[in-house]
Amino acid sequence: MNLEEYKGVYVFAQQVDNVISGIAYELLGKGKELAAALNTEVTAVLIGSDVKGLADSLAEYGADKVILVDDPELKDYRTEPYAHALASVINQYKPEIVLVGATAIGRDLGPTVSARVATGLTADCTVLEIGDFPLNPIPGQEQKHNQLLMTRPAFGGNTIATIACPDNRPQMATVRPGVMQKIEPIKGAKAVIEEFNPGFTPNNRYVTIKEVVKAVSDTVDIMDAKVLVSGGRGVGSPENFKILEELAEVMGGTVSCSRAVVDSGWKPKDLQVGQTGKTVRPQIYFAIGISGAIQHVAGMEESDIIVAINKDEDAPIFDVADYGVVGDLNKIVPQLTAALKSAMAEK
Repeated sequence: MNLEEYKGVYVFAQQVDNVISGIAYELLGKGKELAAALNTEVTAVLIGSDVKGLADSLAEYGADKVILVDDPELKDYRTEPYAHALASVINQYKPEIVLVGATAIGRDLGPTVSARVATGLTADCTVLEIGDFPLNPIPGQEQKHNQLLMTRPAFGGNTIATIACPDNRPQMATVRPGVMQKIEPIKGAKAVIEEFNPGFTPNNRYVTIKEVVKAVSDTVDIMDAKVLVSGGRGVGSPENFKILEELAEVMGGTVSCSRAVVDSGWKPKDLQVGQTGKTVRPQIYFAIGISGAIQHVAGMEESDIIVAINKDEDAPIFDVADYGVVGDLNKIVPQLTAALKSAMAEK
């Protein structure tokens, strides 16, 4: 493999029902940063059927170019045709870096494609940057420059691993939604579109979609909330979440929770914040009865303001909190709710 042939940062621009997923814009923001460090361009790979009209929105969020793979076989996501499409783009254009969202689609597509193009893939990255590998020089071992350094939690979040792929290309990574930040849109930007179609011949790996059943939920997506009132095992019981719901209502926010709460069956998985849940960036994050394990902190540490309430003054959550209150949440939270109600009534 001639590594010098591989140039550019490519982003899989996921779309569902002809709507670009938010993760695509987030990855374009990070892709633009990586491309600047490498003095190259960022390219979005748009795969689907009748999706050409979505290209300009990708340009607004940082894509210098869009490679369009448009075919009726790509109307709905299926592993085989999508993997064939993305692997063919990689083999044809030889990107140096390929970023994929760690969504339900991306977690299926990314590993399939990486195996097909004979490279590695680092999953669920929290940090991506360009640097030297090994990080520190090792006598007798070449230190390679301008490598994609992919950082992710490992061993259940008990350690942080930085991984590189120095001998194969492309360097591939998946990133969970909410981890990276999209840029401010460039209004009026137009995409340079290059159409590419490798041809699709259905085979025994093409599944047939009989019916698409969409989940219906009245739960607000916690990733979109400006205020989150999050509860942990320390809340004590599912009934006790009522006092958190009352605080959230006064604040115009949404209730979320830790993994321990989901594991106990108190709240649904959709509300879980953390390494195995969702990554959130609200303006205000209340961590109530949450100890602050690294797995949880990884999902909320980028919040603008973090307020922690816990009876254990040594709880790790206080290390990341902007404001901390030590005491019984059953007394503190209702008092805080009443004070906020009173303040709003006076306005």
